[in-house]
Amino acid sequence: MFIGHFALGLAAKRAVPDAPLPALLAAPEVLDFVWPVFLLTGAETVRIAPGDTAFTPLEFTSYPWSHSLLMAAVWGALFSGILWLTLRRAGVAVAVFGLVVSHWVLDWITHRPDMPLTPWGTVKLGLGLWNSRPATFAVEGAMFAAGVVLYATGTRSKDRVGAFAFWALVVFLLGSYLGAAFGPSPPDVRTLAWGSLALWLLPFWAWWIERHRAPA
Repeated sequence: MFIGHFALGLAAKRAVPDAPLPALLAAPEVLDFVWPVFLLTGAETVRIAPGDTAFTPLEFTSYPWSHSLLMAAVWGALFSGILWLTLRRAGVAVAVFGLVVSHWVLDWITHRPDMPLTPWGTVKLGLGLWNSRPATFAVEGAMFAAGVVLYATGTRSKDRVGAFAFWALVVFLLGSYLGAAFGPSPPDVRTLAWGSLALWLLPFWAWWIERHRAPA
C-alpha cells in the first residue's frame, strides 16, 4: 500500500490536532523509510518480478528488519519515544505509535503472504489485495479521499501558500501512485532503493504545509 499509509497520517490530524503534521505523515511510512537503507546494505532483499502480483512488479523476498510485525512495534516505540521526549504529549506519542504499526496492518491486507511476524520466524502473512488492481484502486482511492477530506476540513489555510502546498502534495502523491501503478518497472534494485529514499523529503514538505495551516 502507498497512498493508504498517507491517508491515515492526514486523517490523524483531525483526531490529534496538536500533533505535528510531519510526524503524522512520517509515522505510517517509517517502515518504508528504513527499508531502502536495509536494501542498500544487503540486510534485506527484493526482486523485480513483473507479474508477481497484479499491482506491483516487486517480489518482497526478505525484509524482516523493516517490515516484520515485531520490528514495526520496535520502530513505533522508538519514533513515538523520540516524540514524547521532544513534545511531552502522551496523546501524540500514542497516535504516532499506532500509525507506525498500522503500516504492517495495511501491508498485510495488500501483500501476498510475505509479511513476517518476527525477524527470525518463518510464518508470513498477507491477504493479497494486490492480486486485483481494481480492488486495490478502490480501497486505496477511498482511503486517500477520506484522509484528504478529513485533513482539509479539520484545518484551515492561513494564507494562499497553505492551500497551494497542501493540494500540491495531494497531486504529487496521486501522481506518484499512478506512476508506480502504470509506469515501467525499476531497472534494478539499487535504483529502486535510491529512489525510495526520496520519501525522506515528504516530512519537510509537511513541515512547509504546517507553517501555513492551522486547526480549524
